[in-house]
Amino acid sequence: MQTIRYYEQIGLMPEPGRTEGGQRRYDNAQLDRLSFIRHSRQLGFSLDAIRELLDLSDHPNRPCDEADAIARRQLKQVEQRMARLKALRTELKRMVHECSGGRTGDCKVLEVLRDHSECLTEHEEIGA
Repeated sequence: MQTIRYYEQIGLMPEPGRTEGGQRRYDNAQLDRLSFIRHSRQLGFSLDAIRELLDLSDHPNRPCDEADAIARRQLKQVEQRMARLKALRTELKRMVHECSGGRTGDCKVLEVLRDHSECLTEHEEIGA
């Protein structure tokens, strides 16, 4: 419920009607809008992108190339995140694979984690 109130505060959702007891009542259009927002969030769209998409949705006669561009930007961001995660996975697999299971003084995992310069130069894009 607090998330819905936040969406109202930032203008993504309109203020709902209220009962005599002060409870919020959402009509079907508001529930559809909330569903749109939630699905957009699940797909990783930023609040600004959702605002743009809602504006486009509220104007059905506009060309959809703007919505397509927003979705393409999101796809590119997801692909970049996936590439960073794959690089992270590769580094973690290497660390685990090179660990001999001996003493912590000879632990490859701890050695790699201590050696910040090697990790940063090889995988600067991971944290980007």
